[in-house]
Amino acid sequence: MNSFIGWVGGKKQLRKEIIARFPSEFKRYIEVFGGAGWVLFAKEKSNLEVEIFNDIDSELINLYRCIKYHCEALQEELNWLTISREQFLDSKNQMSITGLTDIQRAARYFHLIKTSFCSERKSFGIGKQNFISALEYLPKIKERLKNTIIENKDFESLIKSHDRDNALFYLDPPYNKTEKYYSNNFSVEDHVRLNEILKSIKGKFILSYNDDGFIRELYKDFNIEEISRNNNFNRKPFKELIIRNYI
Repeated sequence: MNSFIGWVGGKKQLRKEIIARFPSEFKRYIEVFGGAGWVLFAKEKSNLEVEIFNDIDSELINLYRCIKYHCEALQEELNWLTISREQFLDSKNQMSITGLTDIQRAARYFHLIKTSFCSERKSFGIGKQNFISALEYLPKIKERLKNTIIENKDFESLIKSHDRDNALFYLDPPYNKTEKYYSNNFSVEDHVRLNEILKSIKGKFILSYNDDGFIRELYKDFNIEEISRNNNFNRKPFKELIIRNYI
């Protein structure tokens, strides 16, 4: 199935390539930098012991949790939001105030994602049908998340908590030198910290990154595969890396 939102760095185009490289057997699946969840929603819903979806963006995770536990209430809140530049600016301004319920915050965040240019939540730009169809799609997302644990943790804490011999971690961190496009800061030190953690895990990992010399050097001891896709912004070929600690 498809995701219900777009996202900066989303894996809509590469989801099949990534899933095709999953190991044949694993019992725990942990998506560390969840975002729009394109890989989660595209992979088969199987009888795993544990399935975890995580992101450090607390507003995004609040949206996922409201879909999972309060889908109808969220839809009702969204029904009166209009598709207009004025409403977009209202939603953007209201995200910075206190006093909203979780459902009200989730509705405004969803509205910002769906009514912004390239889902970047900064500038207005949308077609009406896109918002309406996404709103009607939410019950299917609720059903898909039924047995999924939703977390809001730093990647280090999450990985250490859920690392097992039978675990598969899928990681899609902010790409090196593109961190400005993401809402949460991710430093060079974070790239190094992530690498150090992945060097010592018991489970398997599959990692997507931009094709960058710094990243290639960090992960030179692992299985690095180059792959190309079209850039979401200018439609030009963009090289990415899929990195694994298994063959």
